[in-house]
Amino acid sequence: MAKIKPRVKVPKKAKAGEAVTIKTLISHPMESGQRKDRKTGELIPRKIINKFVAKYNGTDVFWMDMEPAIAANPYVEFSVKLSESGTIRFEWTDDDGSVYDIEKKITVA
Repeated sequence: MAKIKPRVKVPKKAKAGEAVTIKTLISHPMESGQRKDRKTGELIPRKIINKFVAKYNGTDVFWMDMEPAIAANPYVEFSVKLSESGTIRFEWTDDDGSVYDIEKKITVA
């Protein structure tokens, strides 16, 4: 299986009260559990990212649940208004309990 890799695009600077756009993408197969292995005919077990959370300075600012119908390599874009400088942390939770995370700093002037 390919390596699971989260990527985010976050502005380094923002004005206080300004809405900034955050873009995220995680490389993940999002196996729904409904496909069969071509060689064995066995069902390929479900393995999806089922939850995504973005926290700014420890406070949830965006979250969503994901279902098997979401395509591989899920892309999420959202906006958030910021009032102070800080760190935004992104977490994707897999069916097997694995958590993939990444952090970025944003300076608010």
